[in-house]
Amino acid sequence: MATSEHPEETTETGGQMTFFEHLVELRKRIINSLIAIAIGAFVGIYVGKYIIGFITKPMLKALSDAHLDPKLITTHPAGFLNLIITLGIYIGLVLASPVVLYQIWLFVAPALYKHERSAITGFLLSTVLLFLGGIAFGYFITLPYVLKFLVTFQMSAQGSIVPMITVNEYFDLTLMVLLGLGLVFELPVLVFFLSLFGIVTPKFLWKNIRYAILIISIVAAIITPSPDAMTMLIFMAPMIGLYFVGIGVSAMVVRKKERQLAAAAEAR
Repeated sequence: MATSEHPEETTETGGQMTFFEHLVELRKRIINSLIAIAIGAFVGIYVGKYIIGFITKPMLKALSDAHLDPKLITTHPAGFLNLIITLGIYIGLVLASPVVLYQIWLFVAPALYKHERSAITGFLLSTVLLFLGGIAFGYFITLPYVLKFLVTFQMSAQGSIVPMITVNEYFDLTLMVLLGLGLVFELPVLVFFLSLFGIVTPKFLWKNIRYAILIISIVAAIITPSPDAMTMLIFMAPMIGLYFVGIGVSAMVVRKKERQLAAAAEAR
């Protein structure tokens, strides 16, 4: 039955499924998601050998700017092949993520009200866009500065030591930076859910901003791959900006809930 807050909306047949039917539906969505991931990984492995040049470009530029030989090495006969396969799997996960999220939406949508389905649709789209935005920020802004600092720091500290960077080690560093920032950019989505369930409010977030900056500083110090303060600030800047975006998101959620409660009170 629909609540009095939305008397005109009712749940659809998905909310009346038996437990066994829910399991069958879940199995279907999991299989579809795995198929999408497998197809994405196949495509990713195929295009991986072409994308590897794009991924290594910041490292090669940092080496070239430091007047070093702009080359990455591999220390294992199958090292490059393993890298292509690993890269292809990650590319496949990214390519398949919209399909996976859509399968999740199909599983939960029948049991939701119309206004809840609209919110979930916006959530899925925002999640993908924010994650891709974090990856783009990491690749075009954060990663070049981090690599430049690491290379120049090593050259200035020990001029007799020439870095010989393996492509696998570089890939691990790149993955840590890009994945870390991709997850960090999901902060507004986290605030959205916390506000939706009444755990936080914009007033609470604003009042505790000093503690939030402290936590952001600790997180930035943990995920920053280099020890210099400037790199840490580069990581902190988008996180603080996203925190303020989260305050705005929380304010919108709270206002909408207050309007819905007021409308429900008038209806009674």
